[in-house]
Amino acid sequence: MINVSAIRMKQFGVQFYQAALTARDIDKLVRFEVLSYGHQATRGAARPPTSKVNWDLLEKRIAASEKAYQRQIIRRKIDELVQYYEQCRQARDLPSIPGAVIISCDEELSFTPVEEGATVGMLKVPEREGILRAIDGQHRLLALHADIDSFGGEEFVVPAVIFDQLPEDHIVQMFVTINAKHTRLNASHLVSLSGRQLYRDDALATAHDVVRALNDHEDSPLYEEIRLLGVGHGRVAQAPLAQELKKIFASDQLGAGRKADEFREEARKFFVNYFKQVALVFGAAWNGRKYSIKTAPALRGFIRVVPDVVRRLDQQHTDRTDFRAIGRVISPWGRRIGDLRFETEGAWKGTTIDQLAKELRLALQYPEGAFV
Repeated sequence: MINVSAIRMKQFGVQFYQAALTARDIDKLVRFEVLSYGHQATRGAARPPTSKVNWDLLEKRIAASEKAYQRQIIRRKIDELVQYYEQCRQARDLPSIPGAVIISCDEELSFTPVEEGATVGMLKVPEREGILRAIDGQHRLLALHADIDSFGGEEFVVPAVIFDQLPEDHIVQMFVTINAKHTRLNASHLVSLSGRQLYRDDALATAHDVVRALNDHEDSPLYEEIRLLGVGHGRVAQAPLAQELKKIFASDQLGAGRKADEFREEARKFFVNYFKQVALVFGAAWNGRKYSIKTAPALRGFIRVVPDVVRRLDQQHTDRTDFRAIGRVISPWGRRIGDLRFETEGAWKGTTIDQLAKELRLALQYPEGAFV
């Protein structure tokens, strides 16, 4: 038996439980199944070559049956969820599965209240593989299964609503009611909300303005490389970059008062020019396929040292947005660090944002490689 704290609830005479199951429990206890139409269990676009999902292993986990009720699995949806989970794990500012999944247990559950008449207590779930069926949330749980190895030893719990031996016709009725109609936002509308309309925090709004500029300006080296609110073909998530930028704009690292306000107004131009120069300094890595320079951790490392770059520009009494001046300041990176530092299967392995930022700062401080 697996023992979990739970709340016993009742609506219209139907009893169910709210509990928090660990990711490993979910992965073991939940079985995934779809209604068989005599075709494969998944549908959607062809498997993208850059997908992080091992589809061969994932599809083996999905059973097909004429008695099942779940729709065929949408590959694109799973892939987007896995990317979102990775984004949440990197940014550490959002939970990836904050809403409860709805599950039915095939066998009877045992609930022991903390005291007589209490709704809070201990729920015992039989520890048998596949004993739970997903009514709502199967795509989220499949994405969790596909991405679970990335969580390492980190504690991760999934909120769940668990029904005890819910009749089959009730399960199907609930599934249809939940999934028959969905409110879908147009993709262009989502992107339009990724700036000041969505964020009241001035620092975060400025950060998202910068991210939009990096993604939308055709002369930006990150043109269409960023996924804005999960929309687009880019490989880099928006949130980690925005959070890193917010830390800069919310602090006094770029100066205070009028000087800081002026920089916020020019921030989009500065960051486009800054990353254009980064792309020139590390040309082979930026344009190569076996490098990790255009990943969220690397880009965050470059953003983190922007205050140091700006201080150098101020010391030289040059315009902070001047393309050539930015290039002169960061040119030591080419000599001191070089493209090989970003080889995915080489020096990049195990690199943290702090490590990269430290190396970039040292190269600015000691451009000729003085002994430290």
